[in-house]
Amino acid sequence: MRFVLFVMIFAALIMSPSAPAAAITNGVADGNAHPEVGALVAKKAHPDGSWAYCTGTLISPTVFLTAAHCAEPGQKTVRVTFADRYRPGSTYYTGRYVPDPRFEDESALHDMAVVLFDEPIPGIKPARLPSEGMLDRLEAEGDLQKASFTPVGYGSLNPTRKKRETRFNYPDTRHQATISFKDLSRRWLDLSLQSESDGSTCFGDSGGPNFLGGSESHLLVATSISGADDACTGTNYDYRLDTPSARDFLDDYVTLP
Repeated sequence: MRFVLFVMIFAALIMSPSAPAAAITNGVADGNAHPEVGALVAKKAHPDGSWAYCTGTLISPTVFLTAAHCAEPGQKTVRVTFADRYRPGSTYYTGRYVPDPRFEDESALHDMAVVLFDEPIPGIKPARLPSEGMLDRLEAEGDLQKASFTPVGYGSLNPTRKKRETRFNYPDTRHQATISFKDLSRRWLDLSLQSESDGSTCFGDSGGPNFLGGSESHLLVATSISGADDACTGTNYDYRLDTPSARDFLDDYVTLP
């Protein structure tokens, strides 16, 4: 399958037989490197004891960007934490959830949503967004092919295999990794593991950022949406934020470069 949405599927924590996932592994705990990256957290613990189910990024003091497939149809509010390790009692903020109206369930197109907070999130500097067509220009100049990217998220880490089953591990902790460029299309930035140091994204990382550059970058150019397989070892398909389509949605909520 081309797209496996990276939302955490709680009814299927044990996945089909496959190779071990890279997830946000081959990386490190993010700590406070990207405090603008947060997690959507449930109102009660999931069967495995975890709370986070999607990832996103603060793009203005009152606007948090995530994926449209991270909420149920008709859902009005979500809870967001910016704790690098979420535990019961950690601070969270409740915001109004607004998906791109062009998004259709089970489709990867227009898979964007914002969470709108009534008050600015204190003490966190929002991520930067790309100018229109930035990735196209970098590709034309030959710079994109040698660029590195930093995905950040609260999704699954190393899965464990037992017999013919793979079980994913959700630590409710923000992690980061490095991943390499593969391809660029009209809406998608494709990233893949091309070196031993590369990591990836997995279930629970939906809506999370892919920053252009190394671990200190805060330039958000694409959001994690899906992957080529449910083992999280194939190509990552990330939704570009520098396209006219993405900017049409974002322009209603933030000032774009």
